[in-house]
Amino acid sequence: MSTTLNTLVLGATGSIGYAVTANLLARQIPVTILVRDRAKAEALFPDAPTLTIIEGDAQDATLLNELAVGKTHIFHGINYPYDKWFGNMDTVTRKVINAAAINHATIVFPGNVYNFGNTTTPIRENSTPAPISRKGQLRVELEAMLEQAAEAGTCQVLNVRLPDFWGPNVLNAGVAPIYENALKGKTVNGFVNVDIPHQLVYTKDAAEIIVRLMLHGQTKPYEVWNYGGETVPSMRSLFGRISTLVGKPLPVRVYPRLLFQVFGIFSPLMREVNEMLYLWGGTVVLDDTKVRTTFPDFRETPLDTALTETLTWFAENRLKMSFTPAVKSKPVVFN
Repeated sequence: MSTTLNTLVLGATGSIGYAVTANLLARQIPVTILVRDRAKAEALFPDAPTLTIIEGDAQDATLLNELAVGKTHIFHGINYPYDKWFGNMDTVTRKVINAAAINHATIVFPGNVYNFGNTTTPIRENSTPAPISRKGQLRVELEAMLEQAAEAGTCQVLNVRLPDFWGPNVLNAGVAPIYENALKGKTVNGFVNVDIPHQLVYTKDAAEIIVRLMLHGQTKPYEVWNYGGETVPSMRSLFGRISTLVGKPLPVRVYPRLLFQVFGIFSPLMREVNEMLYLWGGTVVLDDTKVRTTFPDFRETPLDTALTETLTWFAENRLKMSFTPAVKSKPVVFN
């Protein structure tokens, strides 16, 4: 049992926040989560003796400051729909920095690849930002805000950059329908091009890396680490593996960019999604040599195991059904 960490998790019922919270709780580490829906949190984290659930909003600076007292780490997993990023992601990040200053806590920030545009060069921890989207520019500004706070001695920052998430409780509109439709034997959907390599990270593996880094400690006030997960040969190949596990032939539909351009005329959210489709028309890759060298014993969850865990979670929690894989899981490694 570890007592070195005492963590406040923001965004604990979301994709990566859920996985990080579950990992910390499995290690019996004290965790406080701030959530807007207590019942949802209680359902996601049953029988967790080291968990404290507080209901509220991360934009409530007074509450956030109260919860930060005595915390060694604050996991900043707050996210908003794309069309709500501006005016929310920046303000909540500033409030997280102010809260971290109370105890000189470490802010753990799940970064992404948006900062680097449609690069064909592997992204390293010291790569120069080159965003080609409004949201990419905002991510650059958020990281700069965090770095400035760390260098000023306000807090420490652990920035762990990750590619696209998938796994249990990843409920965004680009991921959840894949697993729900697969379980129903319906068409699975991809974007722009499903026949090129794509880097993805299983959230349970990302959480393991993040928590290891939290326990590892820092040598500098602001540290960046990349974790790239696995690069699949294509999304179509991944859909094929899912099809084998569910034992049903799954038709694949590819949504073209033009569709989002048309929908974007009427929908602010679709306009924001359209801006990011370059990530599906090319292959953007994080170089994670540094983290793999630091943790040479780390191994990703075997793909079939991860897919089975994800399908089982969606079957039981979203579709209220059981799931048994049609074939025995076998090790599948793409990278």
